Amino acid sequence: AAARSAVDLRSMSNDITLAELQEFLAEFWFHYDEAHFDELAAAHAADVHYLTRSDSGASPFEELMSPQLDGRDAVMAWLTAHRKESPYPLRHHVTNIHRTGTDGDAVRTRSYIVVNQIANYVPFMVSSGIVNAAIRRGANGLEFTDVEVVLDTTNSVNLADVHADATP
Repeated sequence: AAARSAVDLRSMSNDITLAELQEFLAEFWFHYDEAHFDELAAAHAADVHYLTRSDSGASPFEELMSPQLDGRDAVMAWLTAHRKESPYPLRHHVTNIHRTGTDGDAVRTRSYIVVNQIANYVPFMVSSGIVNAAIRRGANGLEFTDVEVVLDTTNSVNLADVHADATP
């Protein structure tokens, strides 16, 4: 029998549905791509914690991608500057969204992110990673309370070389 996640979905709060989380995350990345900064600010709690890093911690671009920020104002200052320094069009695709638990009044989620841009009239992928987030209902709708973006920068190898005890 296939192993199930250690998360017991029966005991998880259903105050925020998976469909609401999907819409919130997809809408957030759309607003990021289109530089809708007011909508981005509204998606963050005043006391949000935000961390971006590479999977290895040793990327040649680590300093550019590794803020650890607290509070909406600090997060928005970084997101705004980062977006303005990025190409347009830029597309963030959020996939495989699932709930991983609860944290007080927040639902914890995990998803993949894939990013593409256009060069020579052709879309090409520029980044991917995993996003772990805590999302709660705020006074004006859903909002992030904690965000960790872990960008893939390690070259792929055979799974058996990464995890000697890996099983298919």
